Amino acid sequence: MRLQHPYPSEFRVNMNPFKVLTACYLILSFSVFLDKARCDESDARPNILIIMSDDMGYSDIGCYGSEIQSPALDRLAATGLRFTQFYNTARCCPTRASLLTGLYPHQAGIGWMMADQGLDGYRGELNRKCVTIAEVLRAGGYATYMIGKWHVTKYVNPKDDSEKFNWPQQRGFDQFYGIINGASSLWDPNSLVRGNKLITCVNDAKYRPNEPYHFTDAVSDNAATLIREHDGQRPFFMYVAYTAAHWPMHARERDISKYRGRYDQGYESIRKARLARMKELGVIAKDVELSQCAGKWDSVKDRKWESACMEVYAGMIDQMDQGIGRIVKALEDKGQLDNTLIMFLQDNGGCAEGGGRDPNPEKTNPRGAGPSLDLIPVDKIHYFGSVPPQTRDGWPVRRGHVMPGPADTYIGYGRNWANVSNTPFREYKHWTHEGGISTPLIVHWPDGFTGRNELRHEPSHLIDLMATSVDVSGVDYPDQFDSHEITPMEGKSLWPVFQGKSLERDAIYWEHEGNRAVRMGDWKLVAKGKMRDRTEAVTWELYNIANDRSEQNNLAFTYPEQVEKMSTMWQSYAERASVFPCPKPKPKNKAKK
Repeated sequence: MRLQHPYPSEFRVNMNPFKVLTACYLILSFSVFLDKARCDESDARPNILIIMSDDMGYSDIGCYGSEIQSPALDRLAATGLRFTQFYNTARCCPTRASLLTGLYPHQAGIGWMMADQGLDGYRGELNRKCVTIAEVLRAGGYATYMIGKWHVTKYVNPKDDSEKFNWPQQRGFDQFYGIINGASSLWDPNSLVRGNKLITCVNDAKYRPNEPYHFTDAVSDNAATLIREHDGQRPFFMYVAYTAAHWPMHARERDISKYRGRYDQGYESIRKARLARMKELGVIAKDVELSQCAGKWDSVKDRKWESACMEVYAGMIDQMDQGIGRIVKALEDKGQLDNTLIMFLQDNGGCAEGGGRDPNPEKTNPRGAGPSLDLIPVDKIHYFGSVPPQTRDGWPVRRGHVMPGPADTYIGYGRNWANVSNTPFREYKHWTHEGGISTPLIVHWPDGFTGRNELRHEPSHLIDLMATSVDVSGVDYPDQFDSHEITPMEGKSLWPVFQGKSLERDAIYWEHEGNRAVRMGDWKLVAKGKMRDRTEAVTWELYNIANDRSEQNNLAFTYPEQVEKMSTMWQSYAERASVFPCPKPKPKNKAKK
């Protein structure tokens, strides 16, 4: 914009030099005052902190019914809000794509995992038709930080800087510390990055030099440090993405020891206790029934080992919660806690994947006959994908029937414990039944709303986090960004829900690996299966979630007109949101002759 002189030309000619200088000084002072006022106004905007855990079930934290100790999250819930019907996308990377962009994952280019399958919805990369929350808020004056798991690009080990185009600092974040890939040892994570540079835990043991590195603690410590170092001249957006409690089951002994013997009574006893506590807390309706138990404790041969898997899992969550407490303490010390919108959630339901479990006894050498303890060069061990062949100090990584926890083990906690995590729901990560897509959402913002220790039952979704961030920050969502046309937001701001009001929306949709669903009011239509084309036959299940949250009573044959209506809605969503065309299934390997 071309600036005009504040005085007419005839008045300028007649002014003496002293008056000209005085006028200029007053104009300059007033300009500085306006800039300061704008700065003060900007400073008053809230910080936004999104914290997400990995592969945890709806009932895995204390304020949602768990026996696992989570005092930091419980405190945020007690002075904030808990959502009882918040949803993710059922899988790690689609959830991250949806959270970051406010779109359904296929619209962002990540409808499945990180492989490029040659179709717009399945590129395995965030596309340029979307913007991240960081890109939007940074353009509006926010500082932007990310700590933890990225998992929205296939370029984990780039050949050069050109392949880092979808790394965090290339998608709106001022600073980044974490891993680029989706799963890693917590004792020695691969694809560990600070800024844009691949590093190792050995040369980055920055905050805990007197004890072994652990990624969960590193995430917490780096997040707390960034908050303490933030200059306060502008608000910040921070996205903290833990890998806890994703396999492998790795935790410090001091955290595991709190839960020794806690799970010796088996799956069903824990599930029943959790359900009773959930009903008492109000995070599940009084009439909800338990879904069928996945496994029988009486049939478990090695109960000590099976219990140990859940003990380590609980220790991982406990350790994460302690770190969240340190992050909150950093906000308190900076005087920023009340003016920070904090949202905690999980990326999918409990994970039924074995992560390397095997019913047979371990076949690898036990400790005592391993190689020397000399540090192994990073190029020999650090980047072998998710499962390294050996630990950094030279011990073979053991999978199978091994006691979890130490750095030389690499297994998951198994399907039966995932069933406990997902109490009282059906199914797991991958599936779009309630066990796969239901997550706690804890919201804390003392300056933003008056509700304390209150529940919100409004059905909501990850797509709403972008809309909420845009709303409370006052930043504009762009039509174009870096010369690219941007897909409009799909979500709704949760601000009215914070105030106890409802949202107006037609439906919420899901698709992952052929598993699909649509939620419209209290009705939910859901199906399992592989997806091949637009015309395939689908076996839909219909549930009234208000009366049957654990999806025990299929009403599809009772209300065929509802199935027809909602399946048509889902089909329209799939057509417009790049679910179709979908990848063709891989051919099965033919048996060798």
